[in-house]
Amino acid sequence: MLAESFLPHMNGVTGSVLHVLRHLADAGHETLVIAPKAGDIEADLHGAQTALLRSVPLPSYPEVRVVFARAAHLTEILRSFAPDVVHLASPFVLGWQGLAAADALRIPTVAVYQTDVIAYAEKYGMPRATALVSSHIARLHRRATVTLAPSAASMRQLSDLGVDRLRLWGRGVDAERFSPLRRSETWREQIADGRTVIGYVGRLAPEKQVADLAALAGIPGTRLVIVGDGPSRAGLEASIPDAAFLGHLTGAALAEAMAGFDVFVHPGESETFGQTIQEALASGVPVVATGVGGPVDLVRSSIDGWLYRPGDLDDMRRRVEDLVGDPAKRIAFGAAARDAMTDRSWARTVDRLTGHYRQAIRLRAMDDSLLVRGTQRPDPAEHVEPPQSWRRFVALGDSLTEGLCDSSRMNAGEYRGWADRLAQLLAHGQNGPFRYANLAVRSRRVADLVEQQVPAALALRPDLVSILIGANDLVGTAVDPAALAARVEGAVRRLREAGADVLLVTTFLPPRRAAKLFARRFGEYNVHLRRIADQTGARLVDIEPQPAMRESAMWADDRVHLRSGGHRFLAYRAAAALGVPDAVELADLDAVLHSEEDEPANPSGWFTRDALPWVWRRLRGRTAGDGLSAKHDGYVVIGRGEVRTETRTG
Repeated sequence: MLAESFLPHMNGVTGSVLHVLRHLADAGHETLVIAPKAGDIEADLHGAQTALLRSVPLPSYPEVRVVFARAAHLTEILRSFAPDVVHLASPFVLGWQGLAAADALRIPTVAVYQTDVIAYAEKYGMPRATALVSSHIARLHRRATVTLAPSAASMRQLSDLGVDRLRLWGRGVDAERFSPLRRSETWREQIADGRTVIGYVGRLAPEKQVADLAALAGIPGTRLVIVGDGPSRAGLEASIPDAAFLGHLTGAALAEAMAGFDVFVHPGESETFGQTIQEALASGVPVVATGVGGPVDLVRSSIDGWLYRPGDLDDMRRRVEDLVGDPAKRIAFGAAARDAMTDRSWARTVDRLTGHYRQAIRLRAMDDSLLVRGTQRPDPAEHVEPPQSWRRFVALGDSLTEGLCDSSRMNAGEYRGWADRLAQLLAHGQNGPFRYANLAVRSRRVADLVEQQVPAALALRPDLVSILIGANDLVGTAVDPAALAARVEGAVRRLREAGADVLLVTTFLPPRRAAKLFARRFGEYNVHLRRIADQTGARLVDIEPQPAMRESAMWADDRVHLRSGGHRFLAYRAAAALGVPDAVELADLDAVLHSEEDEPANPSGWFTRDALPWVWRRLRGRTAGDGLSAKHDGYVVIGRGEVRTETRTG
């Protein structure tokens, strides 16, 4: 095991290494740890040998040490130990040198992605270094035999960097140490004097965004407790003077503190996983965390905690206040949290890890039989499948999927839309006919999707279904985004159970000041859509965070719908999510070919032309879609150079 960080400095990487050492030893494996030498080690290494190398402290963060070892020296260490596999724990500098040494000896490597150093470079104000760091991470993980990522978000991040052979491997949690049984009323009385405890555990450094916790100051009847140490501690103590800073805790003291919290808050947006979140959940403590990255895989919003919109500190405070003010909800969320951790023991997690080791050994042997990594034959154990070929595509949704305002090269009163464009892209290159139906109708809501569109789609027996819906619900009154998303989840599961692949698209708002009134709702709803995609295996087109969607040129004169350029953008993003080759390049070409259509929007007359009719319909309980039927309620056949309606029988 080559560990970029190790004892006596304790962090997530070091903690994971120690747990893995213990369970590898229990299973009878022999282990050598190669790591920076930073001081005396008193912890039990469970029989592991060590090769601790000279290191230098990182200037801005002396607890982190960097090893500049020669690859030749590492090669000799590895040759002497003769390992079956080299485990790279959060590799960066030492990990790259270890990769070179392992390659020289033809030893398989398993790289564990645990630290988002790309985001760290941004947080520490090194924008020029970000591109170099990103390139280095991509090269390193592409060179490793197998890369293990801890969450769906980090899997997507690495895939976008061109990393292949990705496997999902989370972290275990010590459910015996972190348990509700560790809760001590004596500790709570000493720390909070009977108040509700809002807690945080982790490194006190800029990338953890602990300063965001200042937004929780002044919540009546609460005490903010911060456990951890790091370069930001002095500044945080000055900016959050009413908080209790307990410093770095370990063992029983840490478990007692964690169980003593009433609410755990995790503000970091660059987490690949979130080990302290798991430890809080195992302690029976509900969690409020940012709805991005690793926390999305761990926190089940409205079940064992809340995910808040990234960067929205008002939303974070509201989520915390919701739990602070409702002891019964805290108890229910805490019980659900504890139950969810029972299957995440370190023993089971390390069992899965050794399975990845065995696969890496098989893959390395295959690589060595070929001259070029990129041309290897697929290993049957990987269950590699060829690119998906869909023949029956059905689009569901509202006016956006109907194609409203996309009049590009269409007859008067007719519209194309992103789904029509996507169907053309999917049909291109097919040997046989490609069938496409579009059941979307303007003004439709989630209830219409569930009760009408999904049953109609199932009758068509599609192998691909797209869903983009929810905006019309979210701009209404008394909306529960979680309940709304739950209905969408039911629809997705029905389609998946019927054998269809599902393309799920996040909702998005126009770049208007008034739209900010609904931003929190849309953000929460989209957090659920991302979770639904992860849990059901649906393909996700995450449009909400795309900077292009904040450009006025994407939006039609009515300030609500996409114009042709916006529909093209969405179509090609969807095509990329479905694996259409060269989708990004095709998008650029298409934009050039249609440049004469992409004139700036003309909002003049908007109030009388668009706003007043909408208000009048609302007052009368009507919608723009009343009396309208779907564009294509049956299949049209898209072939080479033709589009024709298919006659249905029976």
